[in-house]
Amino acid sequence: MSLYLQPRQAGTTGPTPYELKLAGAIEEVFGTGVHHLEGLVKGLNDLGICSPTGEPWTPDTFTDEMRRMAA
Repeated sequence: MSLYLQPRQAGTTGPTPYELKLAGAIEEVFGTGVHHLEGLVKGLNDLGICSPTGEPWTPDTFTDEMRRMAA
């Protein structure tokens, strides 16, 4: 048995272009050494990655979007 999680192991479809872009941006922010929500949100906004509504991310909108994507 593998000890590594498989991406989207619970998903029934592949990731959308939006999800791939967001995932890449999250990895980029984490790669700078940021590992807390406020820093992640700031990093996404600094990269110009907007929330689905087109507005800048907030901790609440980011958390809500992660919850929606995991459903």
